[in-house]
Amino acid sequence: MSRIDIFKKHLDEKRAVKVIAGIDNHDLELARKVVYAAEQAHASAVDVSFDKEIISMAKEVTELPVFVSSINPLELKAAVDLGADAVEIGNFDTLYKNGTKISASEVLKIAQETMKLLANTQTFVCATVPGHLDITEQVNLAVQLEELGVNLIQTEGAATTKATHSGARGLMEIAEVSIANTIELSRNLSIPVMTASGISSVTAPMAFAAGASAIGVGSCINKCENLLAMMAAARSVVEAVNKVSEETKLSV
Repeated sequence: MSRIDIFKKHLDEKRAVKVIAGIDNHDLELARKVVYAAEQAHASAVDVSFDKEIISMAKEVTELPVFVSSINPLELKAAVDLGADAVEIGNFDTLYKNGTKISASEVLKIAQETMKLLANTQTFVCATVPGHLDITEQVNLAVQLEELGVNLIQTEGAATTKATHSGARGLMEIAEVSIANTIELSRNLSIPVMTASGISSVTAPMAFAAGASAIGVGSCINKCENLLAMMAAARSVVEAVNKVSEETKLSV
């Protein structure tokens, strides 16, 4: 079984967990800690930035499939040449931090160029649908991406949401938009949907209940103060997802 087959299997079982180091995280040691935490927690995949050293490190540190995120088609092709097991068109956080919003037409153009460059590679491709778009526009974009041959759609929404409460209620507020987007997208697509952006061990079960086949988790792990905390956070997410998966099997 190849690395990406591990992720595909977890997708089919609706229990995939992708741990995201960050599209703009070029800190080799921080990325190493995130990847190691994901490996120790038995996640389904890791997602790193386009950085030769980080890609090489990830391939050495973990047996999990390595996704590389970028909004540059040439970088995504280069990532595959460097050994990436999958690519992610998106994780647009770096744009939002700069006050920039990406349009549906821009995402589609990036995807078209990327699919052309990867046409002969059989690379697993995931694409993020911007959470700030109107839901009708999100659905239309996702359908077009599916028609292009994209394998997985990732949702987002935390960038447009701010928590007004602390604790579990605050975590639910942050994840609410992305989970709502998951409901709408999963109803209109044949390919699987991954809920990301603001997801934690508290809200992961809600994402799967909403129709997700996978979740992407980043800040709840990569913003921890040290490696032990990262490992604990990653483990709590994976355990929460596995619990939901087992309960679902028992109820069938």
